[in-house]
Amino acid sequence: MHGFDVSPFYRATVGFDRVFDLLDSAAGQSAGNGYPPYNIEKTGDNAYRIVMAVAGFAEAELGVTQKENELLVSGQTAPSGENETQFLYRGIAGRNFERRFQLADHVKVSGAKLANGLLTIELQREIPEEKKARAIPIAAEPAQVAITH
Repeated sequence: MHGFDVSPFYRATVGFDRVFDLLDSAAGQSAGNGYPPYNIEKTGDNAYRIVMAVAGFAEAELGVTQKENELLVSGQTAPSGENETQFLYRGIAGRNFERRFQLADHVKVSGAKLANGLLTIELQREIPEEKKARAIPIAAEPAQVAITH
């Protein structure tokens, strides 16, 4: 169940399909299970960081993939052998996961590292020169000289 219905906006807008799809997607993800927990940090004007708690996962069991404006972070635990551990209490979740993040235009993954059970993904917004604001010089018209006879 979604928290809000954006269908009335489709009647009065043109070209905003992607925005409404993002809103729909975000509403659907908020009802998810919340695993694994994560933080999103702003570390500079055009720099961001996602930190995910992935205790129990090895580097080889994690995947970080960017395709266009979507970042996919996944974890696949290696199948355990015949010697399955018997837990009396299991508080550290070790289940497989897949978490998707919608990235703004021109945001790229600049690196990822795993340390102390935290997966840190560095993001950087790289705005192309043609998209950056630029000052337009204003040329003054030459003064008209009045001719008198």
